[in-house]
Amino acid sequence: MLDTLLLALGLMLILEGLMPMVSPWKWRRLFEQLLQLEDGQIRFFGMAMVITGLLLFWFVS
Repeated sequence: MLDTLLLALGLMLILEGLMPMVSPWKWRRLFEQLLQLEDGQIRFFGMAMVITGLLLFWFVS
């Protein structure tokens, strides 16, 4: 199980690193836009990501 967790973490890091590596100016612009969002909007986005992740785990397992 630890191997699977480490593989998932590695894949997440690869995917998270693609945008700043390929287009750093777009990545910076994205974060500037995120800073303008209200706390509720950021929480909603975070909740949507958690629910999507849970659904993926549920469908895969």
